[in-house]
Amino acid sequence: MIANELIHHLIDEIALHNSEKAYKTLFMQMHESLVDFATSILKSAEDAEEVVSDFFIIIWQRRAQLQAIENPRMYFYTGVKNAALNKLKSIKRSRQTSGIEWETSLKSVFFNPEELMLSAEIVKEVMKAVNELPPKCKIIFKLVKEEGLKYAEAANLLDISVKTVEAQMAIALRRIKTHSEFKNQFPELHFILTQKK
Repeated sequence: MIANELIHHLIDEIALHNSEKAYKTLFMQMHESLVDFATSILKSAEDAEEVVSDFFIIIWQRRAQLQAIENPRMYFYTGVKNAALNKLKSIKRSRQTSGIEWETSLKSVFFNPEELMLSAEIVKEVMKAVNELPPKCKIIFKLVKEEGLKYAEAANLLDISVKTVEAQMAIALRRIKTHSEFKNQFPELHFILTQKK
């Protein structure tokens, strides 16, 4: 997960110095998680990719206004959410929505590797458990544990109540913990999983 301080620094470089290097770095750092988020709305990785790419074009075009943004991470997710919803309306208008299959690859784990050294086997087990969560559960879990959003921020972003976020997180944590013997074998992982924001 990209640190908020780095996001602010990159935005300053883009807004004040028209830095293409900072823009490319911001794109590379935020791209995957935003595409995954858009995919959870659109159910199409291809459409999600298009939405995020278009969003970043707008970011560059409006770069002089970026410094006014207080919470860039929320701004990016909200912007992508709105663009994805508009795309969804456009798709539904142009054709009947079929059961488009989609896959979201959660490539980064929901904690910093520096904070917890886990074997590749355990990481694989955790990723498997996360990927088996129901779609709503998975996106909420990812926003809270991977992107570091508070429950209230995730609720606001998804237009749901904080209680719904809490309930979905409880379901997610219960399923992940019962997926393997995490609590007994890896108490530090159990501690990280159960930290509430």
